[in-house]
Amino acid sequence: MTKTILVSGSSRGIGRSIAERLLSDGYQLSLGVRNPEALNGTCFDCDQVLCHPYEAKDPDSASAWVNATVKAWGRVDGLIHCAGILRTTPLLFRDGEEDDLDDLWNVNVMGPWWLTKAAWSELCRSGEGRIQVLVSMSGKRVKGQMAGYPVSKFALMGLCQSMRNTGWDQGIRVTALCPSWVNTDMAHEVSRVSAAEMTQPSDLAALSSQLLALPNASIPFEVALNCALES
Repeated sequence: MTKTILVSGSSRGIGRSIAERLLSDGYQLSLGVRNPEALNGTCFDCDQVLCHPYEAKDPDSASAWVNATVKAWGRVDGLIHCAGILRTTPLLFRDGEEDDLDDLWNVNVMGPWWLTKAAWSELCRSGEGRIQVLVSMSGKRVKGQMAGYPVSKFALMGLCQSMRNTGWDQGIRVTALCPSWVNTDMAHEVSRVSAAEMTQPSDLAALSSQLLALPNASIPFEVALNCALES
């Protein structure tokens, strides 16, 4: 039976590249995006894909998306969490920047938490449920003076570990994807590394595809990849 994979943040960047690759692999896809109409006329405008409104900060949105997916496809076999935001909030943030910290927490941490919780019973029913989470190298170390973003990613890494521990006996396998600079609009906002020197979204898409094809006994918990040598 064809497996069904949910991909958040699939309208652009890494999420879109992963979705395109999985579509070519033959998966049934359910794509959660803020504006589904923006995908009209693309490769996702086909019977193999369900496009559904999704707002990462809204737990009701997560439940509605999962319910619509089960109604359409009858199952959920995997979640790929790509929705996320970047704020350069430093440790010594200015008055008024507290909202940025709230947004980072609600989107980068609670978004995957709410969506995973909403899909949990279906992932258990699959017996080979897969969760891939785009964490970033910022969930493993802090460079420069950004604080809010890496703190949210460290928390997300902890959430991945809890997902793994909780779902192991039900056949759910979790992988935290931890790239450094990836050639996306988000990276270009803060990095001087050239696009050619960065990891490409298609590289992460190929990795995601390979991970989905591996059996329960061979799924790595963490995959770290860096386009530059770090001491």
